[in-house]
Amino acid sequence: MPRHHASDLAHRLAENAEAVCRHYLSNGRRSGRYWIVGDVRNAPGRSTFVRLVPSTKGPPGKFTDAATGEHGDLLDVIRESLGLVEFKDVADEARAFLAMPAVGPDRAMTKSLPAPTGSTEASRRLLAMSKPIIGTLVETYLRGRGITTLHGTGSLQFHPRCYYRPDDHGPTETWPAMIAAVTDLDGRLTGAHRTWLAPDGTGKAPIDTPRRAMGDLLGHAVRFGVPGSVMAAGEGIETTLSLRCAMPDMAMAAALSAAHLAAILFPPTLHRLYVIRDNDPAGDGARDTLIERATEAGIEAIVLSPAMEDFNEDLCHFGLATLSASIADQLMRRDRLRYLKRAA
Repeated sequence: MPRHHASDLAHRLAENAEAVCRHYLSNGRRSGRYWIVGDVRNAPGRSTFVRLVPSTKGPPGKFTDAATGEHGDLLDVIRESLGLVEFKDVADEARAFLAMPAVGPDRAMTKSLPAPTGSTEASRRLLAMSKPIIGTLVETYLRGRGITTLHGTGSLQFHPRCYYRPDDHGPTETWPAMIAAVTDLDGRLTGAHRTWLAPDGTGKAPIDTPRRAMGDLLGHAVRFGVPGSVMAAGEGIETTLSLRCAMPDMAMAAALSAAHLAAILFPPTLHRLYVIRDNDPAGDGARDTLIERATEAGIEAIVLSPAMEDFNEDLCHFGLATLSASIADQLMRRDRLRYLKRAA
């Protein structure tokens, strides 16, 4: 790989240094401006320091092992933590983590070629071939999950025959799919998320991986509403939409995974963030990271916790009135009065 490609990857990883450390150095923890762990092979301990924010000592993403003198960047962290040898494998892993498209052999020729698989351009073309969800299998699917508040869901689209490939060598199939637009804080498209559906819309398609994302995802989200001073953020689309049934006027964002929720970017107008928690270890980790990041940014962070595994399970099992009652006491009083939908 050319040197500038490696430098670009290292820079992108450094912009998301904490998310990288939480994923590849999970035996460590954050301490101030650093991630502390035993070594870059993810051993428990306190001898290795990874810088998370810029400082007078240098840019983020650099590490030093005080015990051995070993030092490097986050590409080295990925290599050592996974035991990789070839740099191509390290670069491929980094791109997968960042959800970046693979590097083509000649960018000058890309105008005459199909969009690279998994790229932002491929996401844009997929959304252009899709249509609004009302009256489609996506509406059937969401209503089957108890989600009936569908206004303001322009970020969701329907594709009747979306390509699905089980693996790199398997035959291509087509299934109906819910297509979600992933955007940055300025509303620019950066990627897309696909949920393949059963032909009658009564559930997900009977395939190994019915959910897949593509494009540039880290820090971005599937958005519902325009955030002002208050918003909520969660992992899954269905989970976020379930809570939105109780608070249809609060801006919300689905980050698509726990790791991406932990790294979601904050709108400049945001003063209070409600963290939509999933009841699992990954959800706990995302909650803790997001609260810490929000606090450091001067944003009040409040956790909304479901009774079951997530808020969609709560909605399906208990109904909207019970879900609304369960979050009422978790909201700030002013937000409860402003946003919480009153049961009929």
